[in-house]
Amino acid sequence: VSEASNGYADGAILVAFIVKTFLVQAFQIPSPSMVPTLMEGDRVLVNKLSYDLHDVNRGDVIVFDRPKALQGGPNDPKDLIKRVIGLPGDTVQTKGGKVYINDRELKEPYLPDGTVTNGIDEPITVPKGELWMMGDNRGNSSDSRVFGTIPQSSIVGRAFMVMWPLNRIGSL
Repeated sequence: VSEASNGYADGAILVAFIVKTFLVQAFQIPSPSMVPTLMEGDRVLVNKLSYDLHDVNRGDVIVFDRPKALQGGPNDPKDLIKRVIGLPGDTVQTKGGKVYINDRELKEPYLPDGTVTNGIDEPITVPKGELWMMGDNRGNSSDSRVFGTIPQSSIVGRAFMVMWPLNRIGSL
């Protein structure tokens, strides 16, 4: 192997490291908590710069550090993926199987018809710098109903695309 080709390999490794560290990273979905939007085993691309460029939006699907309040073993993922439901200052509550934000029913077109959401009997106000997260599989998701709000500083990035399996490739 010539030195020139070694240099190209080193350069490619450096570029891959920079992209993964600062720009885009692939994550595998470890559980069914986001079904039907994401299936267990799907691989998604996550934009790590998204929130350096714009604010978090309700409905975004984000990867974030596992909250300390959610106990996990050594084999549990260190990152979680959920949907942003409540933004700082919002009051979140469930009534009649639906989510309400600031006393208005949240329209959730990404959920299958008939989805029932419970578990927030009393209104909860999302603190400044925090987010309320929920999985789309409302009956099978450990989310803010279990671990509370998450600090925005724990965000890894915004999931923007399913890249695997091939029959599920598409944007989120």
